[in-house]
Amino acid sequence: MSHTFRVDLRGIIDLLSHHLYSSPRVYVRELLQNAVDAITARRELDPSCPADVTITCGSTLTITDTGVGLTETEVHELLSTLGRTSKRDDLGFAREGFLGQFGVGMLSCFLVASSVTVVTRSSRGGPAVRWEADSSGNYTVSVVDGDVPVGTTVKLTASRGNEHWLEADVVRPLVGDYGDLLPAVVTLDGAQVTRGERPWDDEDADLSAYCEQVLGFTPFEAIPIEVEAAGLTGVAFVLPSGVHPGTRQTHRVYLKRMLVGDNVEGLLPDWAYFVRCVVDASAIRPTASRESLYQDEMLLAVREELGEQIRDWLIRLDAIEPRRAGELLAAHHLGIKSLARSDDEMLRLVERWLPFETTEGAIPLRQFKRKHGAILYIPDVDEFHQLAPVAAAQGLGLVNAGYAYDMELLNRLSALDGPAVARRVAPSELLAALADPEPEIETALRLRLAEGAAALDRHDCDAVIRDFDPVSLPALLISNAEQQRKLDTEQTAEEVTDPLWAELLGQLTAGSSSSRPEQLVLNCRNPLVQRLARLNDPSLVELTLESLYVHAVLQARRAMRPKDTAALNRSFLELLDRAVGGK
Repeated sequence: MSHTFRVDLRGIIDLLSHHLYSSPRVYVRELLQNAVDAITARRELDPSCPADVTITCGSTLTITDTGVGLTETEVHELLSTLGRTSKRDDLGFAREGFLGQFGVGMLSCFLVASSVTVVTRSSRGGPAVRWEADSSGNYTVSVVDGDVPVGTTVKLTASRGNEHWLEADVVRPLVGDYGDLLPAVVTLDGAQVTRGERPWDDEDADLSAYCEQVLGFTPFEAIPIEVEAAGLTGVAFVLPSGVHPGTRQTHRVYLKRMLVGDNVEGLLPDWAYFVRCVVDASAIRPTASRESLYQDEMLLAVREELGEQIRDWLIRLDAIEPRRAGELLAAHHLGIKSLARSDDEMLRLVERWLPFETTEGAIPLRQFKRKHGAILYIPDVDEFHQLAPVAAAQGLGLVNAGYAYDMELLNRLSALDGPAVARRVAPSELLAALADPEPEIETALRLRLAEGAAALDRHDCDAVIRDFDPVSLPALLISNAEQQRKLDTEQTAEEVTDPLWAELLGQLTAGSSSSRPEQLVLNCRNPLVQRLARLNDPSLVELTLESLYVHAVLQARRAMRPKDTAALNRSFLELLDRAVGGK
């Protein structure tokens, strides 16, 4: 035996208010949608019919439209039945041609109203009909005598605690937001509220002023955008200053000129976080609440097409106004670098205009290449800052590739233009570029290094003697990543108890170089190092070497190990003790 579901209207209203809609304010949108749908339906029969929506506020709210109206049968089918979309289509209210669905709007009214009255007369003929319903789910339908004009009037009586939702001061801005672009004249208490036209359809419109009005900023540029397959037109506004790349930009989206929301996500690719859009579309699907967009193939296609249009604008800007392109790159470099990872034309734009940190200052890669021929880069920010002064003093150009996307971009340049264009430089290459010292000071320093060898042995560090600028730098710490990995593996092998695992770790370290993971490069031009060569006290030599090592660690911005911290404390206190007349 089959049974029919019974629906509790109070439960449905609670579901809508607490789980589907973000706020009761959407009842205004639903009423406007029904009114415009009714006008759309009537204009299919009579294209010359008026398109007016009139709202009055007071103790109740009344909204009247000049639309197609409903017969008594249609009132039962459309206002008093939930979920029967096929019947609505049979009656001529197919969803493809309308903003919403008749019936759903009436249901949303109960978010703020205790009772709803609809008086309607169909343009197809027949008497006027009154439909009255309350929030308990009861309704009555009756024929209205007298001369009632074609169209529909909806009257809401506020439920207790929701009276403010029907007041003019609350309703007016809601009507202005939701219905600003609707193809109908909407008036509230005698004053027109909506503009009825999309600003971007007017060639003479001041789109910058419009952006300030609706989005709250003066744009760097207003870019017309269009996706024909989605019936989408609008404007993409470029932010005038940089924002955090993790920021998810939101957009103002209209569907068939009715506002979906002004904080809608997912319209643009993630890399275009520096752009906000105002668009109107006809073929994008909203979610059930009609407050955001449904993630389907159409939205994915729109996102890809809009991303292409913004990319093409960037390329045109570079060709027509290169200085402005440079300004834009400076403000929004992360998003454009992200796009350049997979787009050759954007990569060329970044190469020409985006400043990179180099030993020559902040300059574009193309300018750097003109001077140095090849791009030698270091992938670590701290390592670059340590080596840059030394490299610059020797006339060696380096690029800091330690920031987001830099390595990927340089690798793409190498793939496009050949491996000689850009390559990673090892610290040992810089060491090879430094000059050898004078024999006399080298001999003296080697004697001192032999006397203070214990200081550097404690830190697994070798000493190297060189002659280089800047003179103010006494010592430079150069790390060997391969040897550091070997040392870590050996320490791990000593700690493990599984013989098989220890043997495997031993094989990994077999055959590698015996040099230590760090080298302390002493600068013979520095006065402190020169005085070190003349010391006769072995304990002071050891103390000085350890102090130079700790200073070099700090200069390299390398993480301090426990033994480094102990050496820092020990050397500082011993030097202080000597300074005040101790041992």
